Amino acid sequence: MSDAVTLADVVAAREALGDVVVTTPMEESRWLSALVGGPVLLKCENLQRTGSFKARGAYVRISRLSEDERAHGVVAASAGNHAQGVALAASTLGIRSTVFMPEGAPIPKEKATRGYGADVVFHGRYLEDSLVEARAFAERTGAVLIHPFDHVDIVAGQGTLGLEVLEQAPDVRTVLVPTGGGGLLAGVAIAVKALRPDVRVVGVQAEGAAAYPGSLAAGAPVPLESMSTMADGIAVGRPGDITFAAVRDHVDEIVTVSEESLSRALLALVERAKQVVEPAGAAAVAAMLDHPTGFDTPAVAVLSGGNIDPLLLSKVIRHGLAAAGRYLYLRVNIPDTPGGLASLLTEVGEEGANVLEVAHERISPSLTLNEVEVRIQLETRGEAHAEHLMARLRERGYRVSDRG
Repeated sequence: MSDAVTLADVVAAREALGDVVVTTPMEESRWLSALVGGPVLLKCENLQRTGSFKARGAYVRISRLSEDERAHGVVAASAGNHAQGVALAASTLGIRSTVFMPEGAPIPKEKATRGYGADVVFHGRYLEDSLVEARAFAERTGAVLIHPFDHVDIVAGQGTLGLEVLEQAPDVRTVLVPTGGGGLLAGVAIAVKALRPDVRVVGVQAEGAAAYPGSLAAGAPVPLESMSTMADGIAVGRPGDITFAAVRDHVDEIVTVSEESLSRALLALVERAKQVVEPAGAAAVAAMLDHPTGFDTPAVAVLSGGNIDPLLLSKVIRHGLAAAGRYLYLRVNIPDTPGGLASLLTEVGEEGANVLEVAHERISPSLTLNEVEVRIQLETRGEAHAEHLMARLRERGYRVSDRG
């Protein structure tokens, strides 16, 4: 079997999928369109079965197993989305499945994977650790390893999303795709470039888990020494061999986004688009927020997944609010006299900020004998409002330091 996936492979994968997956919506984003100065559409793959694009490739791969291979079952390694895709595909086809997850994988993804019928085993800190154990399990039991991204059937299955993008947005000029190991990016790029070579395809990685820039510079997959990102869905330390070659040959650009940008994008999608996505699923939008004039429009941002732990969602929303200037943390020196704090809070209230928390510090080398430092957490309407509030306090004679 050739490692080079073609348009014909993607079309055949679409036929194999039948009605197993849904054609996810393409929604225009007016707020992003206004930001970048041209039409922006969101490909809502967070609304796919299992909550991500992974069901596409997993089903295509497993459906093509021989009867003997099916009898031995399948095994996979995944932080959660591929796990659910494998579990759904295996249960649909009547095949046993075992999934190895890294320690700390999101609880909803684990529970959903078990709900689809898979046995779940935790192993290792990173996906690569789980993958090593999954391979060992395959050797011991004869189960077929379903790689998360580095197989031609997986790439072809993920590429079916690219066909939908072109059908739903025929005038598209740029497609932005969240990227970990590269299965989705490779498949989308192969499909899009075969039909519309003028369309620019951009992969988006988290700064703390960006294996592609260094690998492309080296001309071969190079593993990262370490990773740190909340975007577990794209936290992959080494590109696959098949996906690397496809990305090298078909993708126009790889960009990276910070944790702050991911938080801001996730928050904006909840607030403005009413779309719940996981941090990885927000990566394409994060890139547009970072570079509003960097991509030709009409542009499509792929929301690759929506499987987020509610606890993480609450943390990310708070982080996103802080990154957007909606939370403000101040240290303010006030006179140590009756009514001193009340006067400060009056100024804050008249400016329209909401006080969330107040604490006092009376002993500090930076304070005079007649001063108290007040640490105050505020909710504001954004960066401009926060700046206006701090300017007002300074005009009133307060010494103000911004901790946010």
